[in-house]
Amino acid sequence: MNLLFDFTVDKAAKTVFITREFDADQSLVWDAFTKAEILDQWVAPKPFISKTKFMDFKVGGRRFYAMVSPEGQERWAIQKYISISPKTNFKMFNAFADKDENPELPGSDWDYTFSEQNGKTTVRITIYNESLARMEKMIEMGFKEGFSVSMSNLENLLTTLSKRA
Repeated sequence: MNLLFDFTVDKAAKTVFITREFDADQSLVWDAFTKAEILDQWVAPKPFISKTKFMDFKVGGRRFYAMVSPEGQERWAIQKYISISPKTNFKMFNAFADKDENPELPGSDWDYTFSEQNGKTTVRITIYNESLARMEKMIEMGFKEGFSVSMSNLENLLTTLSKRA
């Protein structure tokens, strides 16, 4: 099955637009993005792993997590949830951080929209960066490649979870 994956960078708008389709139920895809125990299974591009220290998915709540390299090196990030419309949309502010939760600014604003049609769920993600330099650094660090791998991880996990349901 050929599922849509579109990744567009608009430098003038300092924004990355991502659209990804999944062959899974909308509520399952929503859970994969909003529950730490599922997120940690797919969000890190291998050989990295994701380790969530805490996640409070509510407006004003936060997720503090690290991407951990095979050598054990941790790269922390903090996310603050700005708005949540259950099953259809959430917005958050994301910034790299040190191990003591001090954010490295500037960060980026992420807007996730979920919709389902004919049993397929489409996730649209808009990432607005406060600075063009930060966005370019993110792209240079292999964000597109890493994100593509994460999306494949999620697709495989959703297949497994769908079979269990």
